[in-house]
Amino acid sequence: MKQFVAIAGALSIYMALIGYLGWNTYFWVASWISLEPWLFAGLWAIIAFSFFIGRIGHNWLAFTVIGSYWFAFLQYAIVLFPVANLVSVLVEWPREAFYIGNAVAVIMLGILLIGSYLAYSPAVRELEITVGDVPAEPLHVVVGSDFHLGVLSGKRHLKRFVDRANALKPDAVFLAGDLVDDDPVWYARYGMQEEMERLTALFGVYGVLGNHEYYGRKIPLLVKVMEDSGVRILRDETILVAERFYLTGREDRTNGKRHPLKTLEPKKDFPWIVMDHTPSDLKMPVQLGADFHISGHTHKGQMWPNGWITKKVFELDYGHRLIEKTHFLVSSGFGFWGPPIRIGSRSELWSVKMKFGKEQ
Repeated sequence: MKQFVAIAGALSIYMALIGYLGWNTYFWVASWISLEPWLFAGLWAIIAFSFFIGRIGHNWLAFTVIGSYWFAFLQYAIVLFPVANLVSVLVEWPREAFYIGNAVAVIMLGILLIGSYLAYSPAVRELEITVGDVPAEPLHVVVGSDFHLGVLSGKRHLKRFVDRANALKPDAVFLAGDLVDDDPVWYARYGMQEEMERLTALFGVYGVLGNHEYYGRKIPLLVKVMEDSGVRILRDETILVAERFYLTGREDRTNGKRHPLKTLEPKKDFPWIVMDHTPSDLKMPVQLGADFHISGHTHKGQMWPNGWITKKVFELDYGHRLIEKTHFLVSSGFGFWGPPIRIGSRSELWSVKMKFGKEQ
């Protein structure tokens, strides 16, 4: 009953919100062309619920795309429309709906264009660290996360990652979860495997599961297509890589039955690297003496001002931090969830050069 009340309440709020935004948008559209209110209302409702319509099945792909952009529009319309209404109250002039609406449209278009550039033009972040008490040969790794490979983050975007990663000639590549956007069917259908197969590293390519792999409920298929692509998926296991370092890949915390990190702790003969998609626990890796801990998930909020929320939710929501002797790295991700828009963050991969020894 409580769940029903919560859903009904959320739906009521959403309906009121899209009604308010639609009312404003209609007057702007009407300042350009003559349009029947009932026709606009019908189209507006379809757009507002397009993302949910797209969830019906793979044949409703166009609605998924429209719905993804709708989320970006929705977030910034909530900010821009009240400001526009306030301006229209304070300043009166002929055809105010036309001019104020055009100004809002230009700002919205600018946000979408800049956000698209930041989403599809990845940056290479560089980090050099000295880790651990165990002497070892230097290690150069590439870290990527949150690809959300699917309809909008597709083969072309994956190619950008592969090209940039291969150019760095890393010893190993670590993919820290959310490799696909729920369903791996688009990965297979759009031929992304042939791109992933080009990804090369001296000691191999390794990945872990994220929350979106669990949402898609096709984990066995995902693991298979990734392993066919040359990516070894680690699921609550620790392996010794090339007699050089231990690598632990954890199940995402979405899996309530995942193993405690303590049970995956290796002997300390070699450096220890941990991949955990969600940076939910920074204390245990420090207590156990992990040398390098890699996460993603947060997207750095993806679109401003969401970063304020991720900073409150996570102790470390982005970047590098050294806590005692454990180095943590949280990436904002290479792809995106929902709209292919980034404001206040950018698509990225990390080039990490690691030295080992007692010097910090």
